[in-house]
Amino acid sequence: MKLSQTGMGRTKLNNIDKMYPGQSILMQTGQLVQYGAGIFGYNTIPLLVRKNIEKIIEETLNKYGCIEVQLPTLQPDTIWKNSGRYDEYVNDGTMLITESNKGTFCLAPTGEEAMLEFAREKLKSYKNLPVTYYQIGEKYRNEIRTRGYLLRGKAFPMLDAYSFDLNEENMAKSYENVRKAFLEIFEKIGLNVIVIVADNGAMGGKKSEEFMLISSQGEDKILYDEKTKIGLNTEILEREDYEEYLKNEYGIEDISGLKEIRTMELGHIFQLGTRYSEMMNGKYINKEGNEALYYMGCYGIGISRTLAALYEECLINDEKWGPCGFILPESVAPFKVQIVAKMENEEKANFAKKIYEKMQKEGIGTILDDREKITMGEKIKDCKVLGTPYMIVIGDKQGQGMLELENIATGDREMLTIEKCIERMKMI
Repeated sequence: MKLSQTGMGRTKLNNIDKMYPGQSILMQTGQLVQYGAGIFGYNTIPLLVRKNIEKIIEETLNKYGCIEVQLPTLQPDTIWKNSGRYDEYVNDGTMLITESNKGTFCLAPTGEEAMLEFAREKLKSYKNLPVTYYQIGEKYRNEIRTRGYLLRGKAFPMLDAYSFDLNEENMAKSYENVRKAFLEIFEKIGLNVIVIVADNGAMGGKKSEEFMLISSQGEDKILYDEKTKIGLNTEILEREDYEEYLKNEYGIEDISGLKEIRTMELGHIFQLGTRYSEMMNGKYINKEGNEALYYMGCYGIGISRTLAALYEECLINDEKWGPCGFILPESVAPFKVQIVAKMENEEKANFAKKIYEKMQKEGIGTILDDREKITMGEKIKDCKVLGTPYMIVIGDKQGQGMLELENIATGDREMLTIEKCIERMKMI
């Protein structure tokens, strides 16, 4: 990618939001564009980071035997009335609806109804079970209190998955399967999440857990023990039977050693049982030839929320300037290296273009900062703003066919030939 084609000019960071500095930088540099409260557009790099997160999710869930599908986000109100949740979502203002001469339609805030409608036509026999379907797509919630930029918006991409099983025992197995997949997903992305006991709330069902990132920016208060890794959402304590619930479902008998910390929720998984199957007549034919209800599980990851958390976690703080950019994990960084050169110098500009063309030919994600009339210092700062893990600086030794490769995270620098640099990038 050539930086001049993105329209990016000189970067000036001012009055960075102290609560969410990472996303504030994205906004000030045009990497995020706000169209309204809780409604955002993505520029190239955060969009590609988001796609890489989605790719990790897809590859991991596929490895764990899940099946990808795609359901409409614009849905007739009838499927929501069938589940009995239409009035609830409309009355509290969560659901966005539109009326036409063809009926009333909803922008989906979640996917249980549509997925059950989909599965009911496919999973008619016990021979079709178990199965876990998943999709990645937009969800819409008319949040009255949007906050934290991408952390709580009105429109947001989400991974939602649903398992269908014969009985409660098999449902628990599918739940554990997706739980392991989620832990692997966050590890690959580069986020150190913890799994805590949660309340099922409006979702209903028997058991649920949240995937949390310990963060002062989070809006959730949880109780957690660093040594035992036992944690629970404080909402659990509002249950009259919380002691019995914790003991029977999670084997937790003593919470006296847990301390309150703030966290950010990135994922949530539920054992729903037969609640939605009962509401929406979700049945299959069992071995005995009789109708039986699906036992369901529900699993979600907020993709835009995960993206936001990642940018806040990989923030660079300069001693002099404060928050000044990012170092994106190599697992999700769309561009591995950025070439910085003084383009007004014909010899250096040609050498930079030569490196760029060879990197492109080898399939190495590369940014060429080909902007003119911008100082080398400003270009180096912008490399950090874009989160590129490595930087090539074309200095005085380029006439000898050498370039300087810097690891942004460690500050380590090497003088290499183009060929050696390409070899190094291929190994990353």
